[in-house]
Amino acid sequence: MKKLSILALLTLGAQVALAQIKLPQPSPGATVIQTVGTTDFTVTFSRPSLKGRPALGNETPLAPLGKLWRTGANAATNFKTTTDVMVQGQKLPAGTYSVFTIPNQGEWTLIFNKNLTATAEEGAPNGYKKEEDALRVQIKAEKMSKTSETFTLGFSDLTDSTANFNLDWADTRATANLKVNVLANAQANIEKAVAEKPEDAGVLQAAANWNLSKNRNLDQALAWADKSIGLKETYANLWTKAQILAKMGKAAEALPLAKKALTVGETSNDPVFRFYKEAIQKGVTDFQALIPATPAKGKKKKA
Repeated sequence: MKKLSILALLTLGAQVALAQIKLPQPSPGATVIQTVGTTDFTVTFSRPSLKGRPALGNETPLAPLGKLWRTGANAATNFKTTTDVMVQGQKLPAGTYSVFTIPNQGEWTLIFNKNLTATAEEGAPNGYKKEEDALRVQIKAEKMSKTSETFTLGFSDLTDSTANFNLDWADTRATANLKVNVLANAQANIEKAVAEKPEDAGVLQAAANWNLSKNRNLDQALAWADKSIGLKETYANLWTKAQILAKMGKAAEALPLAKKALTVGETSNDPVFRFYKEAIQKGVTDFQALIPATPAKGKKKKA
């Protein structure tokens, strides 16, 4: 018995020591980070490889058809989104979730679950529970011309508000469509930044410029530009205010500000000004063209 106890202790000690040594893993971990608009997605998972085994099928342990799969190896795959996102047209609130799937021919069920460490063993102490789902959607699965030897999660077809979330395994790609409300998220970020730094000329100018670029809430943009100029006058905030006034149909007020922006920029020694100079010069010309010509003073015409 004593020899067995010593052997057990030695074995445990070896396991602890081994855990402290970084060695190659059969299914190495990976992290994918992708920004869409102002939303950051982070996916953490482990990547099994085929190694001659079938990926999908009724008997395969890798990803059995019609059964719950942990969508990776070793532990639950985690998916984090920093803002609310629409997945296949359905809302997934900001947060971190475990990812499970039920693969089938032509269509997979994609599941976001609130238990980040859940296993795929339903009924087990820490097993998956459907009542803990945050979202469950159906996604299209298609055959690929090229086989993916190693399980891959990633993003493609990016715009500032949409992306595809792809699950590649063997000759199959399952794809979920993601969509974020970039305007609402950006506006929330702007209002937060202004609230936190109400006396920062740069923050106020950036906030005004964002509203200008989206042609929205120009009165608020003008107020932010005015405050920015009052705190620290620069060619950037002068030019921003000039453009806002022009958008509001006030070219006569915009013109002198655009001219002043040129003067301030020329004397600022700011190397970035050269990227703005041509646009401001064009603005001066455009604003002048929008101002009605003043009738020349002269003798009154005879009746």
